[in-house]
Amino acid sequence: MKIIGVDVGGTFTDLILLDDERREVRIAKVPTTPDNQAFGVLAAVKETGADLAGTGAVVHGTTTTTNALLERKIARVGLVTTRGFRDVLELGRRTRPKPYGLIGSFEPLIPRELRLEVSERVDAEGAVVEALDEDALRRAVARLLVLGAEALVIHFLHSYINPAHERRAAEIARELWPNGYVTVGHELMSEYREYERGVTAAVNAAVQPVLQRYIARLERELKSDGYRGDLLVMQGNGGTVSARLVGTAPVTTVMSGPASGVIAAAYTAKPAGFANVITYDMGGTSSDVALIQDGVPLVSSELELEYAMPIHVPMVDVHSIGAGGGSLARINDAGILRVGPESAGAYPGPICFGRGGSEPTITDANLLLGRLNPDRLLAVERPVSLPQIRARLVETVGAPLGLDAEASAAAILRVANDKMAGAIRMVSLARGHDPRDFALFAFGGAGPLHASALARELGIPRVLIPIRPGLTNALGCVVADLRHDYVRTVNRPVPLLPDGLVREVLAAQIAEGEHRLVQERAEIEEVRLLHRADMQFEGQSHLLSVELPGIAVTRDELQRAFEAAYWRRFGVALPEIRAVLVNLHTAVIGRRRPVDLAALAPASPAASLEAARTGRRRVWFDAGWRETPVYRREALPPGAELRGPAVIEQLDATTIIEPGDRAAIDPLGNLLVAIGASA
Repeated sequence: MKIIGVDVGGTFTDLILLDDERREVRIAKVPTTPDNQAFGVLAAVKETGADLAGTGAVVHGTTTTTNALLERKIARVGLVTTRGFRDVLELGRRTRPKPYGLIGSFEPLIPRELRLEVSERVDAEGAVVEALDEDALRRAVARLLVLGAEALVIHFLHSYINPAHERRAAEIARELWPNGYVTVGHELMSEYREYERGVTAAVNAAVQPVLQRYIARLERELKSDGYRGDLLVMQGNGGTVSARLVGTAPVTTVMSGPASGVIAAAYTAKPAGFANVITYDMGGTSSDVALIQDGVPLVSSELELEYAMPIHVPMVDVHSIGAGGGSLARINDAGILRVGPESAGAYPGPICFGRGGSEPTITDANLLLGRLNPDRLLAVERPVSLPQIRARLVETVGAPLGLDAEASAAAILRVANDKMAGAIRMVSLARGHDPRDFALFAFGGAGPLHASALARELGIPRVLIPIRPGLTNALGCVVADLRHDYVRTVNRPVPLLPDGLVREVLAAQIAEGEHRLVQERAEIEEVRLLHRADMQFEGQSHLLSVELPGIAVTRDELQRAFEAAYWRRFGVALPEIRAVLVNLHTAVIGRRRPVDLAALAPASPAASLEAARTGRRRVWFDAGWRETPVYRREALPPGAELRGPAVIEQLDATTIIEPGDRAAIDPLGNLLVAIGASA
């Protein structure tokens, strides 16, 4: 069976074609086409020479929805809500765009003139206080159409506990609305907090037309080239969903790309003997970090994509910063060197790509310091000489700081590494995890360049670099299972829970998830269920996630599980306070056929380490310039060991082994780096 995994990043579109029967792997890495990502996908397919007619599955990780939101290239959305609550999406949680001073601006996804009210009211217990005014609803829908709304959101107060009014409103609206772009709040997220639930629904409606048009266009192009299978789309929760169903809840595809990399890391690291890893994905535009414990990526429903844009659907817990290979280095008004978050992107890209870029980037700095080979850069249109790059770096960064070109490039790397180390601290130390207890799983086109330096900074003893680091996100698409997540608010003290309530809620979520798997018609080997609860002590606002062993959990078991989790997180016991069960979550996972990672290993490695060496060059490290051997990754024989400094090159990435570190190829083809004292 042939499987294609294709991931669209900010700079490159990556593709892996895995043919299990022939044990053949083909790869492609082409520039992303921001105006229409489908062109980049098709270019990658063409580069591999893939026979789409004989391909069993195409799995796609996309940044379409994320980019649409960040760039505000979204549909015009109208909202119908409970009378008196039209401004909830704008009032939010009474925070400010800037933490200090009365500065900053905020523009809600739905402008005020497109937020209309109707009379209806359900209280917090689910009792109907005021009936839905159906005539007013019809007038509101008609008004929104006149105002040019393309998508509609129906969002009523307390619909998570009693959705009757939202259901009736949806029936009426769908009769009047000219397309299928109608988002109903409780259908997307049956969870309390009207602000977060409303913003999530607004995000879904805003990107629904954008994603559906893109997916439809991509499906047409694939079918015209002979593909007859079902297109699967990566979701932010790390699972896939059929393209036929993704249009109903496109908000789940936000953070699709970063999630696929984390899934690939979990799939790769555990067989290599590393169940606990911190993932570090540095691409061309950003760096994404996440935590994997016991082989399972952490999932959260607390993502805030940007200020006042909380998206409360389960997603792999990824922390992103604007520090990628294309991040721009500039001197700010205070005379301080800043790196990112602005990026050169795919176009014009770094100076060295020769596409018109004129501002220095992290990639340009690595090139000047000998860490990258100018003859092995991908997608260079018009080669730019090192003296030209050096002159531009001195002009923009060096002259204001009184530094030469090499010192300026070294300063850029130090600032960038400090930002990326801070991101890793956010997912580890800030959440009570000691990074020294983890390995650093480094991938992305630029991740292996910086991984050893970051591990040394954070005291992480081991770095694991997979066989194809620059294509790991595409691999995540290949190995990802189908997954659907559900949440239901309960919000009751544990001692007062009715008998059988937990079982009833979880069983309903399981039934809905299994129904969705049947609808997708994808080949799966088994169904796996994951249950968790959001809980808190009575009177607190902070929620703590607690894993549940199954649906037949008792009140006493819930209380003990929460107290144990609270103790592990805070080291405090509060036996005199009742625990409250706030939300119940279920993940229904359709396990696809396992993928043999051994197929990714080089077919014909060299007979010795010396035979894999391609030359030497001067490379800059913290201690200065060193003559450094250069190796070809595909030629490194299994079991080979080498000591830093060293440069290891391959099509999709370059790895730097720092002086004092030791690297070895494990039986699965991964590169394991022992840092400093651990070496």
